[in-house]
Amino acid sequence: MTNASAADPVEHTGRGPLTTDELAARVARDIPPGSYANLGIGQPTRVAEHLPPGAGIVLHTENGMLGMGPAAVGAEADPDLTNAGKVPVTELPGAAYFHHADSFAMMRGGHLDVCVLGAFEVSHHGDLANWSTGDPDAIPAVGGAMDLAVGARRVLVMMGLFTRDGMPKLVPACTYPLTGAACVSTVYTDHGVFEPGPKGVRVRETYGVTVAELRSRLLVDLLT
Repeated sequence: MTNASAADPVEHTGRGPLTTDELAARVARDIPPGSYANLGIGQPTRVAEHLPPGAGIVLHTENGMLGMGPAAVGAEADPDLTNAGKVPVTELPGAAYFHHADSFAMMRGGHLDVCVLGAFEVSHHGDLANWSTGDPDAIPAVGGAMDLAVGARRVLVMMGLFTRDGMPKLVPACTYPLTGAACVSTVYTDHGVFEPGPKGVRVRETYGVTVAELRSRLLVDLLT
């Protein structure tokens, strides 16, 4: 790891890219104690496994539950107790259940402090595209993502920085249909943590690469 001041990005050149669980743990560290948070379908659900006990973080699922715990394993699994991705989960003391419409009212009404979403693309302005690639065989799945993007106080994105073909997913402008405009606060990827904004993308941390190396692969302005 290189030396850096508080204002400079921390380059973890000897570590990375992060695995999905390492990335989930990194996201979990930035969710403030006492938050009401929603974890999107897919990789973001892994964040539940890394939330510190006693932090008082209450997890919300759009299918109608507050107080979700980590994923259920073995005999814990109950087919009637799942997250929005239909993955069996546990419940924590004080868990509550409610109608789908009430769940969406919580999301749209600004009652969630944080949401963690996956993404196909995030623009340097913080625009989010995560519900359709437009491919003929793709199944659009907007779900509650639009409601979360505009309703949560902070929108965190958890994704790979590059596609399987090596194309950047942090881009100057989204090419896929937007979920929300200028809504993303922080982007957590296997290669780094970024804060999009009107003047460019601020780099907070890198994993396995330097900022200079990322500048050679990304088309956005990286600020340090």
